[in-house]
Amino acid sequence: MQSLTSRAKQVDRKPMTFMERIYVWEIFKGMMITLKHFFKKKATISYPEQKREFSPVFRGLHVLNRDNEGRERCTACGLCAVACPAEAITMEAAERLPGEENLYREEKYAAKYEINMLRCIFCGLCEEACPKDAIYLSETFAPSNYQRKGLIYGKNDLLIPDPVTKPEEYKKALGNRAKQQEQAN
Repeated sequence: MQSLTSRAKQVDRKPMTFMERIYVWEIFKGMMITLKHFFKKKATISYPEQKREFSPVFRGLHVLNRDNEGRERCTACGLCAVACPAEAITMEAAERLPGEENLYREEKYAAKYEINMLRCIFCGLCEEACPKDAIYLSETFAPSNYQRKGLIYGKNDLLIPDPVTKPEEYKKALGNRAKQQEQAN
């Protein structure tokens, strides 16, 4: 009788040889597999000393961006909060006061901006929805924490360093985005 998949095999019922009965050959094959894996490249890395290479599309912690003059780019339009499927972003808008032109680009700014990392799914939709390139996902891991309140990041936690007063920290925070901006210019 033939099966539909043709995967059925006839079982060989011949008696085992002496070598098969003492399992020497099978032990030798197992040892060869062990030796083969012993000389392969290790899958683990020594984390603090070595850093893992990430994919170019890796999505890490959120960062609120500034322009070249150090002003915040966010205009509190709320598109990132609307685009977020996990509803992890909350914000409150405020009007810019006279004399604050060096702090904010537009008349409106985000007085309160919070991201609940317990809810965030790192989808990147907030980054895509932002018309001002004010938020992006960096190349940094989200650190662990023992308390819930430590995983709710406020505006001060998310804001990138000022490029005017701290240019080295600003370029470090930009990561590969700095190289992309230089290539675009």
